[in-house]
Amino acid sequence: MTSIAADSARHEEFNDNHRHLTVARKKPGGRHFAARWSVIALSLAAVGLQVASLFQPWWWIKLYAPQYPKGLKMVISLTGVTGDVKEVDILNHYIGMATMEKAAAVERQLAGYGIAFLAIAIVVVALLAGKRLNKLLAVVGFVFPFAFLADSFYWMYRFGHTLNPEAPIRLPPFTPQLFGNGKIGQFMTFAQPSVGFWLAVAAFVVLLAAAFARSRVCAGCAKKGECGAICRDGFVGPKAGAAS
Repeated sequence: MTSIAADSARHEEFNDNHRHLTVARKKPGGRHFAARWSVIALSLAAVGLQVASLFQPWWWIKLYAPQYPKGLKMVISLTGVTGDVKEVDILNHYIGMATMEKAAAVERQLAGYGIAFLAIAIVVVALLAGKRLNKLLAVVGFVFPFAFLADSFYWMYRFGHTLNPEAPIRLPPFTPQLFGNGKIGQFMTFAQPSVGFWLAVAAFVVLLAAAFARSRVCAGCAKKGECGAICRDGFVGPKAGAAS
């Protein structure tokens, strides 16, 4: 009995003096943070490309006819139309088409604000989105050039299908060609993208790469099982990628 009591006392003494050591958790390494910051760098590069596109022409259209052997050229940007606009408006008057200043007037006024909104959206998604929303980076990049094309086609269709019936020259409804060669009455037309549009496409490609890189980072994150729509610690926060 004495032996049992002594063993019990030693056991209690062992428990009293037992120290629980904190298990050291592996901290994210330099490569981990470099991968995360590369996503941010790509996102900011895409924002820069989109902002640059605001100051460049997006499209140009040229019209050819016997009386205009050198052609008439219109240059379309996000903020307006330049080039031989007056001459084209005079010709459009004869077929009952509206003047160029009436095309996308609201869109031109809001273009700068639209790019600012997209820039903010890209930064927010890059910094705060969880793994389920990684693809939003590519979606935001795709929306920009696609919206321009869709809006341009809408105005081309609207102008060609709302001709003034009292115009001197009557033409059947038409949609001016947005790509390549076309024909309007006796005029041959040619249209193609310009620098601004290709900058927007480049921004989309960059954001596609950022979304892919971000998905790989999230796949290797220690908190991937807990992550949802929002990155709780921030994509590049001080606790980013560290185990709980």
